[in-house]
Amino acid sequence: MARQRKPLPVDHTNSRHSKKSPSKTQVNGGIFLYWRQGLVVICLVIAGVIGYMGYLETRVNTPFDEQKMVIKSGLDVPDRYWGSYRPGLYFGMKTRDPYSLVTGLMWYFPHQLHPDGGGIRHWCEDGDNLDRYGWIEHDGRTFGVQEIEDGPFKITTSFVKKPGGRRGGDWTARISVTSQGSQMRYELVSFLLYSAIEEKTKGWIKPSRFGNQLLTGVTGETDGLGAFTVKFYNHSGQVEDVSYLSTITEGLHVLKETVITSLRVITDPQKGIQKRIILPGELLPSSGAEGKRAEPNLVVTQVTARVPFELEMAFESGSYFDRPGSLIGEAYSRELSRLQDDFHHKFEEKFRLEAKGYKPDEIAFAKAAFSNLLGGVGYFYGASRVESSYTRGPVPYWKAPLYSAVPSRSFFPRGFLWDEGFHGLLISSWDLDIELDIISHWFDLMNVEGWIPREQILGQEALSKVPEQFVTQRNTNANPPTFFLTLHFILQNFADKLTEKEGHLGTLERLYPRLQAWFDWFNGTQIGDLSGSYRWRGRDALTKRELNPVTLTSGLDDYPRASHPDMNERHVDLRCWITLAASTISEIARILNRNGQKYGNTYDYLADNSLLNELHWSPRTQSYADFGLHTDAVVLKHPPPPKSPPGHQVPQNTDKIRVVLKDPELRFVDSSFGYVSLFPFLLQILDPASPKLNKVLDDLINPELLWTNYGLRSLAKTAPLYMKRNTEHDPPYWRGPIWINLNYMVVRALDHYSKTDSPYREKAKTIYQELKQNLIKNIIKEYRRTGYIWEQYNDKTGQGQRSRPFTGWSSLVVLIMAEIY
Repeated sequence: MARQRKPLPVDHTNSRHSKKSPSKTQVNGGIFLYWRQGLVVICLVIAGVIGYMGYLETRVNTPFDEQKMVIKSGLDVPDRYWGSYRPGLYFGMKTRDPYSLVTGLMWYFPHQLHPDGGGIRHWCEDGDNLDRYGWIEHDGRTFGVQEIEDGPFKITTSFVKKPGGRRGGDWTARISVTSQGSQMRYELVSFLLYSAIEEKTKGWIKPSRFGNQLLTGVTGETDGLGAFTVKFYNHSGQVEDVSYLSTITEGLHVLKETVITSLRVITDPQKGIQKRIILPGELLPSSGAEGKRAEPNLVVTQVTARVPFELEMAFESGSYFDRPGSLIGEAYSRELSRLQDDFHHKFEEKFRLEAKGYKPDEIAFAKAAFSNLLGGVGYFYGASRVESSYTRGPVPYWKAPLYSAVPSRSFFPRGFLWDEGFHGLLISSWDLDIELDIISHWFDLMNVEGWIPREQILGQEALSKVPEQFVTQRNTNANPPTFFLTLHFILQNFADKLTEKEGHLGTLERLYPRLQAWFDWFNGTQIGDLSGSYRWRGRDALTKRELNPVTLTSGLDDYPRASHPDMNERHVDLRCWITLAASTISEIARILNRNGQKYGNTYDYLADNSLLNELHWSPRTQSYADFGLHTDAVVLKHPPPPKSPPGHQVPQNTDKIRVVLKDPELRFVDSSFGYVSLFPFLLQILDPASPKLNKVLDDLINPELLWTNYGLRSLAKTAPLYMKRNTEHDPPYWRGPIWINLNYMVVRALDHYSKTDSPYREKAKTIYQELKQNLIKNIIKEYRRTGYIWEQYNDKTGQGQRSRPFTGWSSLVVLIMAEIY
């Protein structure tokens, strides 16, 4: 019989297999323990989510974490410290300090002054209906001359800077007025010259008299300027009245309003004067904060004189101890004449217009177009208002300076991202240091995501000119990265200057990581669904008012795109911009000895004409086009009147609404031939040997499409939305009129293809010559006729229209004349 193994005894108290029931206390304790651990985990998860959401919320207004682009500004760049950096004014001077002393000019003719202050000139306003105004000479550093035609009167403002001392040196402005004919000679004119400081400026100003002068000047002191004086000199003319105002203004944006409310009308029968308009002198509250005496932040001197009249406003730095003499009178005239001679010599050296056979009045036009762009460079300081999907509404960007040209001194006196890339082509041709400084300021506005707000509204003066709905900038929205166009231009034309490690090359070194971040931002936010495709964000797919949802982010606003925005859209212009960006970064990487293979590979991929044609070539129209969910059968109609109960009248909404007459389908948006269709050609991505280039050239000269005797229209006459309103209240913008920036790009591309070995080079050359002459001839004709360069030109008559003066990218006509591309 087999022997059985005796089982070992089992300790039921310790075995995990024990079947003994736990006590109630043990059960409750275990549950509590698990519940507490779970609660801790949940709290940690919630805290992590909240923390991460908070992190995402702050990204939109967190600066890019690299070395700053601007390493020298303010007094570290003394020759650009002072300037005409208030482009929205007819004339004003300020420094490149965040909170600067500002000076400016107002004027009026007493016989034209209205009781509400109408007739006083200060801001550049279309409503002033001046016959002409603008800088005719300006070198961006040392001097400028401006002419203003106000009815029968011609006002000339000029300034000259003089280095000296440790605080930016001296400058003098001369203001004169003459009558165009003898009829208005001896008419009264009132000049109001002022000095003001902002609330946050650390310093003071007060009115002062100097010697035996009757004109009230200013003494003051700020952190940036130290001690200074502003003196006025009656250079020539019969002065009738002198008065001044010393007061407190609420801000730089209401200086004119402060003056208007301060003017006093008095009579003086003893002098035979029935009415005099004067300033009251000191107009201050009896005490300021904490019982202290109130200090003025605005001092205005009013001089009323007979036409013709001339006076000077001289700023003198207290740090300039060994000044040989004041920059006034003959000394001013001599220095101005010397600087003008230098300007004319440099202008011819840079642009060679005289050598090309242009007439003196045509060269004078080119100098005025160029000078008003350079004289429109401003210095701004403040914080943008931005928004992301993670913020609970608009939030402030960080406070920062911006040194930038503006598109239009009257209508757009602030910085625009895609405009500035075009401005840089002309500015860098004149002064590479100024342009690299401008680029540096713009790229210091990049946030940690690699995004740059497309419109910069910095400071009270800029904000006061912008409608509320355009103030907030969204971080999903792009703008054409035209600074790559500027940088490509610089690399092509100034490669020999990009050598000094501490100079221009150092700027590229600091710029490179920001260009990478910008490129990555585009490829992260504007990428399309298909490989190699891109899509502008920011279109409103739910609009009920717009005939075609606008694409403000593309810079081409109401240019027709797919009628129903969705994720299937492909935008050919954006794809071409990214191709240019990849090429430019690759070249900069080579110059800096960096590994730019990623960008070179991206360029090769995007520049592949086979893929380009697959995504954007329409077989039906044999043209490049966008792709998306689209129908041309969209109209604006008044909605049917609402039904109302008997005896009741319901008010009707008279605004037209968008009505879709035919369902959209995925297709090429090829019925709208225009500027967008040209982008593979404009950015020289199109193969020179491709028959498609021949088709593009044929389309250019077709008068039913884009060709006119004044330049290329923006949208073909055959397009369904040609010259159609986008809403009942919005006239066509990019739907037919001629724009100079895109015409410059066409001329540039024609020049390129006319010099490239291909079967179509002669055709490109012929079109180039004719288009170039059409543009130059019409812009000069309209300048002579109207006194202005315009935002756009009518495709039927060639007449200038919309904003004036528009010496932003319309001043590219100078480069067209000079054949600099």
